[in-house]
Amino acid sequence: MAITTDILRTWRHPRAVIRQMLDRGPDEGRALAILMGACALIFVAQAPRLAREAQLSPDIPLDARLGVSLFALIFMVPLLFYAIAGISRLIAKLFGGRGTGFGARLALFWALLATTPAMLLHGLASGLMGPVAATTALGIVVALVFVTLWMQMLIEAES
Repeated sequence: MAITTDILRTWRHPRAVIRQMLDRGPDEGRALAILMGACALIFVAQAPRLAREAQLSPDIPLDARLGVSLFALIFMVPLLFYAIAGISRLIAKLFGGRGTGFGARLALFWALLATTPAMLLHGLASGLMGPVAATTALGIVVALVFVTLWMQMLIEAES
C-alpha cells in the first residue's frame, strides 16, 4: 500500500496501522528509511520559517541556517530518536510491556512520519505569520497529535 494512504489511515486508526506494519516482521532498513524520510520532511517544513528569519535578520544568511538545520536533522536527530525509542521500550517493559525494541522504534518513527503533514502546515504558517499566538497554538496541537499517535502505537507494539 502507498505510504501516503498509510499516513492517512494512521490518523484514524493508529493501532491497526502499526499492527499491520509489525506483522510484516522486523526490518531495520524499513525503520531507518521511515525515520530518515520523516527527518527530510521536517527539514522541508522548517524552510519557510528559516527563510523568514533570514529575511528579518540578515546577519546569518539563509544557506547557513538551512545547512545547520539539514546537518542536525540528518545526522543528530536520528540518534536522538533511537535513544528516545530505547528509553520508551525500557519504560514500557517496567509497566509490563511485552514488545520488542524494533516495535518501540517503529512506533516512534512512524508516529513522527505520520505527523509530518501537520508539521508542514505549521512550518508554512510560521513562515507566513511568524511567531504569533496562532502558530504557537498550532505547534502545540502538532505536538499533541504526535504524542497521541506515538502512545497509541507504542501501546499496540507492547501488547
